[in-house]
Formats: sequence, structure tokens, C-alpha cells
Amino acid sequence: MSRATRRRIAWTVAGVLLLFLAVLLSLALGSRQIAPAEVYDALLRHGTGDDAQVVRALRVPRTVVGVMVGLALAVAGVVMQGITRNPIAEPGVLGVSQGAALGVVCAIAFLGVHTPAGYVWFAFAGAGLAAVAAYAVAGSGRGGASPVKLALAGAAMNAFIASVVSAIVTTDARALDEFRFWDVGSIAGRDGEVVARTWPFLLVGLLLVAVVARGLDALALGDDVARGLGHRVALVRAVGALAATVLTGVAVATAGPIAFVGLAVPHIARALVGSDHRWVLALSALLGPSVILVSDVLGRVVFAPSEVPVAVMTALLGVPFLVALVRRKATVPA
Repeated sequence: MSRATRRRIAWTVAGVLLLFLAVLLSLALGSRQIAPAEVYDALLRHGTGDDAQVVRALRVPRTVVGVMVGLALAVAGVVMQGITRNPIAEPGVLGVSQGAALGVVCAIAFLGVHTPAGYVWFAFAGAGLAAVAAYAVAGSGRGGASPVKLALAGAAMNAFIASVVSAIVTTDARALDEFRFWDVGSIAGRDGEVVARTWPFLLVGLLLVAVVARGLDALALGDDVARGLGHRVALVRAVGALAATVLTGVAVATAGPIAFVGLAVPHIARALVGSDHRWVLALSALLGPSVILVSDVLGRVVFAPSEVPVAVMTALLGVPFLVALVRRKATVPA
């Protein structure tokens, strides 16, 4: 076993341990502190006390949602950076996040939907339509959906949809009042129904990523080299874009837009395990949920009994870390 492989295995094991610790903290800490023994009693011994009820009814669904959202965003970020060969690409680059926002605001303003579980399908529909539109624009004309055209089409779609969303919420005060709580990005208040509606899509997205993982390594060498290695570049890029769209749709539909995770976690993973996408994807899948859960715990305890939404905490904690990482030149190109 080579030294590089041993290092990658060591970091992956460390990622597993970090995720386990983050899950434990998410279950135990908050405005109400619960001892690890009480968490164990609630999960494995069917405890009936107040602490056990809090763990099972509130913190387990919240933790599961945090794991799903972090996993989806981090893996989608790796894929988007891989298919666009753009180190600053993130899951919303195809207009997915803004498309989901448009779906939610339309559901609130025109269809009378007022619960996170009810938002899910509309967010998925908006995310999918936005991504299809962006890919169709990028794929038209000469050269097909090249990385540059994908980025430009996504930027245009983001700007257009954001203006439509703003037009709706500024003319409907009730829609604005409800939409702003979803738009801030939070995993609080999500229950098992939200998880049940989104986990199949998470599984489909991850399976699509597994299909294109090797192709992402080839794309990193350039389209001509990838074709020479036997990869169908257009197909790899299309399947990768579909996978990233599905995963981003899962995250945004479940928790609202959450920045930083899909941008920075892939860079952190590459700095630790190199540029092989199979290792980067595996470590990102561990680090993404850890970042979400730790940020959520800090948002619960720093300003207790009030809470700071997880999207705010990821930005506050993540941006300085990413700046420090860049200054040290620890990142590895996508």
C-alpha cells in the first residue's frame, strides 16, 4: 500500500469519526442539554422521560435532515466543479437554488401551501425546470454545453429567476413573510415527513454520481484527453449535471438555500486526499454533514435560548476558513 493511499484512508477514517461526533453533539446539545447516557437511553432503550421525547421527536429528525443536506450539497459541489472544471462552481450554478426558491414562493403565493413538507415538491419542480432551462441554453449553438457556457447560462438563469422571485414577494406581503423563513436556510422544524419525501431522490442522485465518478477524473484532463480515454464527454457532463441537480434539489427543498458547503467542502477534501474524485467524493460525503451539524449545534448554543439558522452559521464559520485555506495554497484544482 502506497503512502498516498494510507494517507487517504487515514483522512477518511478521521472523517467518519468527525461525523459520528457531530451526530452525537446534534442529539445532545441545544437550548436543553441532554447527557449522552440519556441519548443512548432514548435511542436504544426506548426511554420514556422528557429528554427521551425531545431526542426522538425533535433532534433525531433534525439530525437526519442535517446529514442528508450536508451530504447532498457536498457531493453536488464536487460534481459541479468537476463537470465545469471551475474551482468556484457550487451546487446552485445551474440556477437550481433559485429555481427551487421560485417553486416555493409560487406555492405560497398562489397555491396556499404553508408547511415545509408541502414545499418539497414545488421546490423540486422549480429546481428541475431551472436546471433543464440552463442546460438547454448552454447546449444550443456550436460546441454544445461546454463548461464556460454552462456557467454563463446558469448565471443568467439565476439572475432572471431571482428577479421573478423578488417581483412576487414584493407585491405579496404574506408570501414574503412566509418565504423569508424558508429562504434563510435552516434544518429546524423539519420532520420525518420531509425526510420520507426526499430520501429516494438523494439515493438516485448518489447512484448517478457513482456512475460518472471515473468520468470526472477524465474531464479534469480536458475534453480531448477524456475522449481519447474512451469517455463520452457530453454524456458524462449531462449525467453529472443531472446528479448535481437532483442532489441540490434535495438539499434546497429540505432546508432552503445553504451556502458555502457545496463550494468549500470539495476544496477541503482535495487538500486532504488529492484530486482522485472517488476519494474526494467519499471524504466530502463525510465532511459535508459534519459541517452542517456542527454549524447547527453552534447556532443553537451560542445564542441560546434563541437559534441562529444553519445557513448563517455556515457562512460565519466557513468563509474565514476558506480564505485561510486559499491563502495557504492548500487547495487542489478540480
